[in-house]
Amino acid sequence: MPTPPLSDLFINGTWQPASERFDVRDPATDTVLAAVADADVPTGLTAVTAAHDALPAWAATPPRERAEILRRAWEIMTAESAAITRTIVSENGKAWADAAGETAYATEFFRWFSEEAARIAGDFRRAPAGDKTIVLDHRPIGVCVLITPWNFPAAMATRKIAPALAAGCTAILKPASETPLTALLIAGILQRAGVPDGVVNVVTTSRAGELTKAMLADERVHKLSFTGSTAVGRLLLHEAADRIVSASMELGGNAPFLVLEGTDVDTAVEVAMVAKMRNGGAACTAANRFYVHASLAAAFSSALTRALEKIRIGPGSDRVNDLGAMVSTVERDKIADLVRTAEAEGAVVNTAGEAPDRGAFIAPAVLAGVAHGTTITRTEVFGPVAPIVAFEDEADAVRMANDTEYGLISYVVGGTVEDAMRVGRQMDSGMVAINRGVASDPAAPFGGTKQSGLGREGGFHGIHEFLEPQYLAVGL
Repeated sequence: MPTPPLSDLFINGTWQPASERFDVRDPATDTVLAAVADADVPTGLTAVTAAHDALPAWAATPPRERAEILRRAWEIMTAESAAITRTIVSENGKAWADAAGETAYATEFFRWFSEEAARIAGDFRRAPAGDKTIVLDHRPIGVCVLITPWNFPAAMATRKIAPALAAGCTAILKPASETPLTALLIAGILQRAGVPDGVVNVVTTSRAGELTKAMLADERVHKLSFTGSTAVGRLLLHEAADRIVSASMELGGNAPFLVLEGTDVDTAVEVAMVAKMRNGGAACTAANRFYVHASLAAAFSSALTRALEKIRIGPGSDRVNDLGAMVSTVERDKIADLVRTAEAEGAVVNTAGEAPDRGAFIAPAVLAGVAHGTTITRTEVFGPVAPIVAFEDEADAVRMANDTEYGLISYVVGGTVEDAMRVGRQMDSGMVAINRGVASDPAAPFGGTKQSGLGREGGFHGIHEFLEPQYLAVGL
């Protein structure tokens, strides 16, 4: 018999119930998976106290010891990957292959930052005036509030927890109310890996706004790391500004996918299927709008539709399925409404496949004849919909691609790497995928320009989001 999911709050190394609870549902079947503890404001501040009290000892822990704990967390997650994947599928709805890919990605953050923990660089040099020695050190920034979304419940948690712990910080994780079970599972793994009491706390809640506001107002909190929509990010930045809380923001995207003149259509479709359909399109990095050279647009649309028609749609628990459910019927209906709006604005809708009647499923769609500037090109779809805009002039394609308030990632597919690189360097985005459908890697800096966020996660940059540089002027 499967082990029941963890459903209590994790504060100061103990599992704590709450007087109120909220239901977590399987979006594929609409069945209740668990009644999870619903933290209120006093409970959230109890977690801040636990993190604050644990900070001095954890910050003083040698980097090698912190590294070894993170390494053990990686080992446990690796050994228990199937259970983590199963939990992601059950509460998020995504296909098994997508969930397994997320689990592997999430696990790797513990290994990467276990290695970075012992490699935090400083500086030591003589001042140009010759009157002192300049010593640059780094200190943990302090207690961190980490807020994660529902679309990658494991990866977004480990991408924040791992660098925070590697830097010597303590943390309170607030996962999305749709997908809290994965976060609680990771908390249990960290506890078994040897993370001391209070260093990591997980508060699940249906009252995210008031709980987060109270924690950011607490003078003991020094860092906010948020992944989610740009609209919510703006609100949190306002709240963080009252106390000048350091804020890292990984916000929305509206990724353009450019298919340049002379590109092989089959290659372009192969790349597009990954860029669009990974995670069912529910990713801030998903290709959101396709700009295809006019000489290729009809062939590309037809080939992409044929490829999508081969996708098997159904519950992620059945491992043969390629596209699972959306996280909720609310999200499914948002996507359907966007498709209807696009059709009303002149797009030709080609639906690929048929979604099950029960659950939060939706069939993929290719939208041909889309005009740049219409609603579908201005909105982050977060689902399996591919709007296609034809272009004649490459410079015009670059202009349309950059004509957005977002700048997270762009995709460029060209007949030659040189062509794709040339256009890729013109993209106003923090990341560019050249002739490939995935750019994310724990060893690379993840983040965007414009209203797609502040700061970077992953890579060598990720740990520095949780460190304060300290300059010591040493007299000769």
